[in-house]
Amino acid sequence: MVLIQRVYIPLFYKQMKSMEFCDRILFENFSAARPVSARNVRRLLSFQRYLHSSRFFHGIPASNPLGYILDDDFTGQAKLMLQKVGNWNFDIFLFDRLTNGNSLVNLTFHLFNTYGLIELFQLDMVKLRRFLVMIQEDYRCQNPYHNAVHAADVTQAMYCYLQEPKLAETLTSCDLLLGLLAAATHDLDHPGVNQPFLIKTDHYLAALYKNSSVLENHHWKSAVGLLRESDLLSHLPTEDRSERLGSLILATDISRQNDYLSEFRTHLDKGELCLTNGGHRHFILQMALKCADICNPCRPWKLSKQWSEKVTEEFFHQGDIERKHNLEVTPLCDRQSNSVANIQIGFMAYVVEPLFVEWSRFSDTRLSMTMMSHLSLNKQGWKEGKDKQEASSSRVSEEQRTPATKDSNSKVLPQGSKGS
Repeated sequence: MVLIQRVYIPLFYKQMKSMEFCDRILFENFSAARPVSARNVRRLLSFQRYLHSSRFFHGIPASNPLGYILDDDFTGQAKLMLQKVGNWNFDIFLFDRLTNGNSLVNLTFHLFNTYGLIELFQLDMVKLRRFLVMIQEDYRCQNPYHNAVHAADVTQAMYCYLQEPKLAETLTSCDLLLGLLAAATHDLDHPGVNQPFLIKTDHYLAALYKNSSVLENHHWKSAVGLLRESDLLSHLPTEDRSERLGSLILATDISRQNDYLSEFRTHLDKGELCLTNGGHRHFILQMALKCADICNPCRPWKLSKQWSEKVTEEFFHQGDIERKHNLEVTPLCDRQSNSVANIQIGFMAYVVEPLFVEWSRFSDTRLSMTMMSHLSLNKQGWKEGKDKQEASSSRVSEEQRTPATKDSNSKVLPQGSKGS
C-alpha cells in the first residue's frame, strides 16, 4: 500500500496543478473553509479513502447493525428519532448532530433495513456501509446547502412519499432500492455552483456533458462509479439499473422543470396514470424525487427557514466568486440586489407551488395537505419579513434625510436675518 501511495499521490498532485479555471477559483475560495487535512487535495482517491477509514469500515457487525453504526453516546436519541423517520416534521439538523455528522449514512442504512432490502437483495453489510460512507464523503462539506445533510433530508422526504398509499401499494422492491439510491446520490460531488457558472468558465464537466444537465450527469456518473467501486450490487443482474438510476437523478434538473410538470399535468388531466405499468411507476418516482429535492419550502418554518438561508448563502457565495474574477454576476446570486426573502418568494411562487399543486392532485392525502399548508404559511412569513425590512429601510432612509434638512434650514435662516 505504501508503494501505491508513492506511485499515485504525485500523479494526483500533478493533476491538481493542471486544474482548469473553474476548479482553480473554486479551490481558492473554498480552501479557507476546509479542514487543514483537506486543503492540499480536493478529493481523496479510493485507496486513500480506504487508508483513512476507521473501524466504521472494518469492524465486525453487531447483532444490531444500526446500533453498531450509530455513535455510542447518541445511539438512544438517534434511534428514537429514527422511529419517527416517516414524520414530515423530522428535524434532519438535529439528527445530523446526534449522529456526529453521519446523518446520510445512518438514515439511508435504516431505510434499507426498514424495507428489508438488505436481506432481499442479499447485500453485504460491510460493502453497504463502505458504499454509504463513500457517498457521504463525496458530498462537499464546505457547501452551505448542497452537502450530505441536504442529501439526507431529500432521502427522508423521499421515504415519506414512498409511504404514500398509491406508491406503497404498487412499488416493487427494485423501485424502492433505486428510489432511495437516487435520493441519497442525487447531488453527489456538487461543486456548490450552478450549471451556467460551469459553462461560462469552460469547466471540463460542461465540455464532457456538452452543456446539457451538466451537474445531474456528473451526480449520476459519480454514483455509478461508487457502486462499482464498492462492489455492492455486483452479484445482481445488471439489466438497465444504471440507466434507471440516471433517469431519476436527471429528473432533478431544475431547467427541465416545465417539461416534467407539463407531462405530469397531462397524465393527471387524462386520468391515464396506471401504477401497475412499470413506465408510469418510474415516472412517478421521478416526480417524487423532484418534490423531495425542492420540498424545503413545504417543511415547518423552523426547518424551512434554515434551508432557505443556507441555499441563499451558497448562491451569494457564487456571486462573490463571479464578482471577484470579473465574471458576469448571476442575478440570483447577487447579494447587492437580492435578499433571502425575494429569492424564496419567487422560488415558491414559480417553481415549488406549481409542482406541489399537481402532486397533491395525484396524491390527495394528509401529507399533501400538510405540505401545502406549510408552503402557504412560509410564503406569507417571507412576505411579512420582506415588508418589515422594507419599512425599516425606508424609515432609516427618512431619518438620515431629515437631520440634513434641519441643519440646512438652521443655517439659512440666521443668514437671511442678517441680510435683512
